[in-house]
Amino acid sequence: MSDLEFFLILLPPILALFFIFNVFKTKQNTLNLPPGNMGWPFIGETIGYLKPYSATTIGEFMEQHISRFGKIYKSHLFGEPTIVSADAGLNKFILQNEGRLFECSYPRSIGGILGKWSMLVLVGDMHRDMRIISLNFLSNARLKTHLLPEVEKQTLLVLSSWEDNSAFCAQDEAKKFTFNLMAKHIMSLDPGKQETEELKKEYITFMKGVVSPPLNLPGTPYRKALKSRSTILKFIEEKMEERMEKMGEKTENLEDDDLLGWALKHSNLSKEQILDLVLSLLFAGHETSSVSIALAIYFLQDSPNVVQQLTEEHMEIVKAKKQAGETELNWDDYKKMEFTQCVINETLRFGNVVRFLHRKAIKDVHYKGYDIPNGWKVLPVVSAVHLDPSHFDQPYHFDPWRWQNIRGSSSSCSSSWLATSTMSNNTFMPFGGGPRLCAGSELAKLEMAVFIHHLVLNFSWKLADTDQALAFPFVDFPKGLPIRVHRHTFII
Repeated sequence: MSDLEFFLILLPPILALFFIFNVFKTKQNTLNLPPGNMGWPFIGETIGYLKPYSATTIGEFMEQHISRFGKIYKSHLFGEPTIVSADAGLNKFILQNEGRLFECSYPRSIGGILGKWSMLVLVGDMHRDMRIISLNFLSNARLKTHLLPEVEKQTLLVLSSWEDNSAFCAQDEAKKFTFNLMAKHIMSLDPGKQETEELKKEYITFMKGVVSPPLNLPGTPYRKALKSRSTILKFIEEKMEERMEKMGEKTENLEDDDLLGWALKHSNLSKEQILDLVLSLLFAGHETSSVSIALAIYFLQDSPNVVQQLTEEHMEIVKAKKQAGETELNWDDYKKMEFTQCVINETLRFGNVVRFLHRKAIKDVHYKGYDIPNGWKVLPVVSAVHLDPSHFDQPYHFDPWRWQNIRGSSSSCSSSWLATSTMSNNTFMPFGGGPRLCAGSELAKLEMAVFIHHLVLNFSWKLADTDQALAFPFVDFPKGLPIRVHRHTFII
């Protein structure tokens, strides 16, 4: 073949590629994209974006980009061209237009390890159906009658193991509490039993892989996590088969006090869908709640005035219960924990367990003069709004009193005030928003409140070693938050 013939064969595909490139470039030039920097070829700015930083800041990457480009800027992250938003209005717009202009778009590695039917990665009608099942199971009625007593039981079980003047990792204790609660809540597994402890070991390996680089190579945390995922799913499947046998024999009613029984009895989900639902809820209910509780312990150990007001609030609740001849917490007691709700709000605002969300534009979108092209990734960074001085006075200061009634005279952090003040401005979004608002948000706040109630009544604590919350971007304490506790001897 002559050089001329070879050139003529290659000419059409070269011209085609040249045409496509010029069309793409022309389209980019006609769009009014936000300012920004696309970074290196292929990897973009992902390495800089994911560099660990203090969880009570937005990190050097965000600080520099917001300072240089503003609260809305373009970048190239997670292998895709991306619009990053630290703008409260755009974040609200993105979340409220879920399914119309934007949809959930987590990296493929997340779906690969949590499962294709995980609520975290599902979109459209299937996500809605899964979420309805979760919301029905987590209704206020069930929170009052089933979950509140179990939350208190699991709290006391963990705290009873804390000896006076002992030192341990608070993050591990928080994880023990939330895992035991979710294992009981989802599959009626009792803490301490061999099968529960074996499942916990597999789950720890699984979690290490979820938050690690998605390298499916021998010996990597991701590969080990995939193996643990198979073991966990096999365990859940065996529990499913046991329940279905009981239902088939009709010797007793199919138990629906846990989520597994509820899904089998009240849904038309396939076995694979139920498996992924149970695994994803075990992940969501355990990990975010345990980090939130660890953050509360971390902030409170350095805030004696906050602990003092919390103690006074919870001692009043205990005194009233003694006069009534009661011991266990009830829903009315929970609703009296007004300053505790301020502490929970401030912990979630300042600690930012979920720092940003993964979305994708499914149509060309125009917002505040900027174009967001169809197919581009969009990252609403909620932590940047929570730490924005234009929305929160002295945002880098842990101040639960900021949530008190601004009219007022009292220390109320009532939901009605939050609804008409902060929430209406969408500057406080620890559980996301729109159709994908976290289904377990009320359970998470209940867990934190009950844990704080028994914690401040029974213990004082300080850090046993220096540690701080870091964002990787997931939030974690590198040393596990080591604390030393002293047991109280209050006479109430």
